[in-house]
Amino acid sequence: MAEKAYGGSAINTPRTKTPPDAKRYYTPAEVEAHNAPYDLWLSWHGHVYDLSVLAEERRGDPLLVPILKNAGKDISHWFDRKTGDLKTCVNPLTGSLIGYTPEGRFLHVPPPLPRADWDPQNVRTPWWLDKEQYCIGKLGSRTRKIIIKNTLTQDEHIVEVCVEEKLSAIQDRYMSLNQHAKGYMWKRLGTLLDMSTTLEENGIKDEGIVMEKLGMDEELYLPTIHLYFSDDLTIA
Repeated sequence: MAEKAYGGSAINTPRTKTPPDAKRYYTPAEVEAHNAPYDLWLSWHGHVYDLSVLAEERRGDPLLVPILKNAGKDISHWFDRKTGDLKTCVNPLTGSLIGYTPEGRFLHVPPPLPRADWDPQNVRTPWWLDKEQYCIGKLGSRTRKIIIKNTLTQDEHIVEVCVEEKLSAIQDRYMSLNQHAKGYMWKRLGTLLDMSTTLEENGIKDEGIVMEKLGMDEELYLPTIHLYFSDDLTIA
């Protein structure tokens, strides 16, 4: 199958099913959940990409197979951290540099030898270098779990978050469990939390690494954030 022209326009609009948000952090578990051909996320070098639209466009293309096999996974080992481009190796037949593809050549990678069905002019920007069209956010460097307890309903949930996330982003996560989350005051040990800063900056230390070294079960000692309903309608 010949490589199709890689679309482009004067306005480079995102080609993703998920709205891009440069400030949004995702957990590895969230990326892993998108592991189908019609819902395909990948991560590499600290960013998350939604390739669902590209996968649908190239359905049935054998060059899509290595990508589909790694759906929902981190593929940082495919790319050079400094350049962001595909790693290279020496072609033993020609002595020239070619793309390093241990799982097989994939979409937008030039063939190791000249082929009639390959025209480099058709690939303006390979998908792994096109953040504007496919990048939807960042991959958290580490995750931690917290308990969020609603003092009004007595409901409590364990929520996994990225250590880089501000409380306002965690509040957005919690909205899937309580759509009125912004109508509550968020407190820890009676102290009102600053929603514009992280858990760590609010004094809620991440002790997971220490507990792991001590052989302690982190989930038995998760910090709890208490939500207090506010009758101030301007909060929500």
